[in-house]
Amino acid sequence: MFSSSATKAPRTFTRRLHGRTAAWRDWTALALLMFPVLLVAVDNTALTFALPEIARSLEVGGIQLLWIVDAYPLVLAALLVSMGNLGDRIGRRRLLLAGSTGFAAVSAATAFAPSAEWLIAGRAALGVFGAMLMPSTLSLIRNIFTDPNRRRLAIAVWAAGFSGGAALGPIFGGWLVEHFWWGAVFLVATFLLLPLLAFGRILIPESKDANPGRVDVPSIVLSVLTMAPFVYGIKEFAVHGFGPTAAFFMLFGAVLGVLFVRRQQQLASPMLDVRLFSNKVFSTAIVANVLSLFSMTGFIYFFAQHLQLIEGQSPMEAGIAMIPALLVTIVAGLVVVPLVKRIRPGFVVAGGLVLNAVGYLAVVVGDHGSGPVFLLSALTVLAVGVGAAETISNDLILGSVPADKSGAASAISETGYELGSLLGTAVLGSILTASYQHNLVIPDGVSAAAAGQSGETLAGAVDAAAALPAPLSEALTAAAGVAFESGVHVTAAIGLVLMAGAAVLAAVVLRRVPKAQ
Repeated sequence: MFSSSATKAPRTFTRRLHGRTAAWRDWTALALLMFPVLLVAVDNTALTFALPEIARSLEVGGIQLLWIVDAYPLVLAALLVSMGNLGDRIGRRRLLLAGSTGFAAVSAATAFAPSAEWLIAGRAALGVFGAMLMPSTLSLIRNIFTDPNRRRLAIAVWAAGFSGGAALGPIFGGWLVEHFWWGAVFLVATFLLLPLLAFGRILIPESKDANPGRVDVPSIVLSVLTMAPFVYGIKEFAVHGFGPTAAFFMLFGAVLGVLFVRRQQQLASPMLDVRLFSNKVFSTAIVANVLSLFSMTGFIYFFAQHLQLIEGQSPMEAGIAMIPALLVTIVAGLVVVPLVKRIRPGFVVAGGLVLNAVGYLAVVVGDHGSGPVFLLSALTVLAVGVGAAETISNDLILGSVPADKSGAASAISETGYELGSLLGTAVLGSILTASYQHNLVIPDGVSAAAAGQSGETLAGAVDAAAALPAPLSEALTAAAGVAFESGVHVTAAIGLVLMAGAAVLAAVVLRRVPKAQ
């Protein structure tokens, strides 16, 4: 009896110690994976504050400045699916570390770019290596955290990294440019990735598809020729409105996308298993995820302009004003993790989308002249919805596919993230601009040059008003504000309809997904 008890206790202790060690390694691996997540989120918003200094230092023209901004997301979106598939084949940790090495090296070189051409090339190269980072992080989480509850919490932390990075970006970028030089915005990426490069191979376990099949080069070409023109068409639509150029590129991308899907259906080992979309849980969760990001970025687009151009805040002040709402996104994403043990995940996603709709409803019916507090309250409500919907929809995306397909699923999810962010600005931003231009009434006495400048954007009207005599300046500013706010009402109404429709879709299609155990 004594011998049996004596041997049983050490075995129990050993099992507990092993479990604690494994859990420690898992959460440490997650901490390392957060560095590239934060990097990408911060980079998306911090660059905006470096653009004026870049334009002055490198004597950059308008077209070149546009390509400095666009080169990165165009290449990133074009390669996400291909890189997700590559990670499934060669190993997701290997791809992540290769991408991190390249991203750090190119960031350092780009920070000291002597010309606009060098900077554009650097941004394009960063898009290549950035595409290696994003699918790898989410698919590695899927394979590290096999327990659904721990995976759900890990995904909430992952999503919080994006929200936290977006919140830090405006403040971080503004501070770096103000205290150092524009290159510091790029150089900081090198230091952010050092912990991952130093410890990633030791603490992050490798994972890949056990039976990846052969590489299909035509599929890679078709995926690139689908995403790059389509995303470029969306950007053309955002900047110049819907015209022949935007229509051509979007149609070209759509046609190539159809050919890509047909080829995947014919291959024994497809690059992207399009059968994943036949899973209603997977496809509906993708839609919910895309529309959540769509609603957040679209709202922030007009709210940032309202704070700076109507309320008179500086870019850094506007960024600070948004921090509470963005922090709420993080908290909401963490709070819903235990909630899905009591409420079906589909209803949590639908509830988050309903809150998105409520945030837009407040903008539609509310008084924007009452100060920034009102719109900030609406953004906070929307932030709760985005945090809830994004976290659980990401968990449903990964949980609804086999583990060996997590790279492909993650790439689709990441492509949806980029597309949702892009569409939020492009679609709602274009509608807002068109409505502003249609409703602007130029006061009598304003010169033709000032009227032309004012008729383009709210920022143009504010700049034009600054050069006019006081009474005329106030009249033009007021007219521009009225036109802008009328556009915000129209934009918010469209956002309301989209979010309400998505909520109904999620409630109906995802209602049978069981509660978490």
